[in-house]
Amino acid sequence: MKPIHGSTEARKHGSRLFKCSVLLCFCASVYGLGCQTPPKTGVVTVAVLSSPNSLDPRIGSDETSQRIHTLIYDYLLALDDNLRVVGGLAESWEQADALNYIVRLRKGVKFHDGHELTADDVVYTFSSFIDPDFVSPRKGAYRTLDRVEAVDPYTVRFVLKEPFGSFPINLVMPVVPNGAGPDLRDRPIGTGPYRFVSFAVDDNVTLTANPDYYRGRPANDGVVLKVIPDEIMRALELRKGTVDMVVNDLSPDVIHQLAEEKSVTIAESPGTDYAYVGINMRDAVLKDRRVRHALGYAIDRQAIVDFLRRGLARPAVGILPPASWAFDENVFQFTHDPAKAIALLEEAGYRDPDGEGPQPRLRLSLKVSTNEFIRLQAAVIQQDVKKVGIDLDVRSYEFATLYADVLKGNFQLFTLQWVGVSDPDMLRRVFHSKQMPPNGFNRGHYQNPDVDRLIDAAMAASTEADRRKYYSEAQRLVAEDAPYISLWYKTNVAVSRTEIEGVKLTPSADFTFLREVSKH
Repeated sequence: MKPIHGSTEARKHGSRLFKCSVLLCFCASVYGLGCQTPPKTGVVTVAVLSSPNSLDPRIGSDETSQRIHTLIYDYLLALDDNLRVVGGLAESWEQADALNYIVRLRKGVKFHDGHELTADDVVYTFSSFIDPDFVSPRKGAYRTLDRVEAVDPYTVRFVLKEPFGSFPINLVMPVVPNGAGPDLRDRPIGTGPYRFVSFAVDDNVTLTANPDYYRGRPANDGVVLKVIPDEIMRALELRKGTVDMVVNDLSPDVIHQLAEEKSVTIAESPGTDYAYVGINMRDAVLKDRRVRHALGYAIDRQAIVDFLRRGLARPAVGILPPASWAFDENVFQFTHDPAKAIALLEEAGYRDPDGEGPQPRLRLSLKVSTNEFIRLQAAVIQQDVKKVGIDLDVRSYEFATLYADVLKGNFQLFTLQWVGVSDPDMLRRVFHSKQMPPNGFNRGHYQNPDVDRLIDAAMAASTEADRRKYYSEAQRLVAEDAPYISLWYKTNVAVSRTEIEGVKLTPSADFTFLREVSKH
């Protein structure tokens, strides 16, 4: 446990604290990475942080596993750039009534072992999640699913226990072969654009292009996911050319340095990752909305975006990303207004005890991870709130310790990120009063009966227009209550060698775009 002491230099020079340019130059000379010319092939090598935990998409939930799943498998349904559910392996689908969804499959889609995809494969995949003996971190999403039935070889019926308007997004899931067992973890078979070749733990996963892919052969010969845990080494191997691309796995400072390299290009797109300050709504001080609003007005989010994120983010409105069809930007938003923050603290009874003296109006604590960027961001927040009279005790913890405290409600304030938010049902999972741990993610114990009512109505609604209306009203109420202080949405960034073409990132920054990438 380490205290952080902030300073005004954190904002002005925070992004220089990594000394990326010096490190890159030093390491390049030490390792001799500037002298070699790598061979040119049609295989695209992508650096990743870690090995996948499981290549079975029903089980593997870590980021590397999910990225690889998008290459080996196809999804029953998919998400478009507005995070709407669209067709994947399903040619069409319909909601027959409040409890029944009918999905019709494309014909002629082949698994990598040559057998045709049928309803039996879909039934097997999704029945796994309601099998009490099957262990998966994804099972909670299918709590309303009663059974899955094959109507005919190309038609599947999903029967729910209760109405759930967001259910189709749970069909955005890879389909595995009927009867697939534990071997799928390390030797996967899918219907996707790439076939599995090999997996060397903590080294690489090698895939080859699927010439029989139903959407057409990929534009390259294959993909190698190369495991490089260290950020500086990822950047150096990119400069050297032994990797072709890094997606969302470089810090803003390293990206800033690489932008000066003639051998690389940078592609950006709006992302869905969401950074926030979480608040304990049961705390004697923070349960006063005026105090929460004072914090929101005190924090200079734009400065964090401009200086610490190097512009690779945008100030956030709420947990739903702007790309979402359900996003409503017409909600209450904090501006940077220290005078308003001070007025709110005065109104709440937290007066300055000594005028221009050093005594604070009140003291609060903020828990963060040991990640260097997060520590710098916390120092900026600490300095911002100090200017309005709040003494913020910032303490950093290893992630496991921090996360355990958050789950137990052992905090006043904390900072974390939600990664890959795609479904407006996140409003229910995070802000509904029935979703407090261990049932859901309402870790700050926020309660608002009107928000509960609106979210319940959205879940039961049968049309997108009705769901959007209810979700919009819920977003407005949550924004005004401020159980979270929104910080920023991440900008997705792919840094690639100049010989790589066709890079187009999705909002979720998954790896589906790689099948359109070519290497010349």
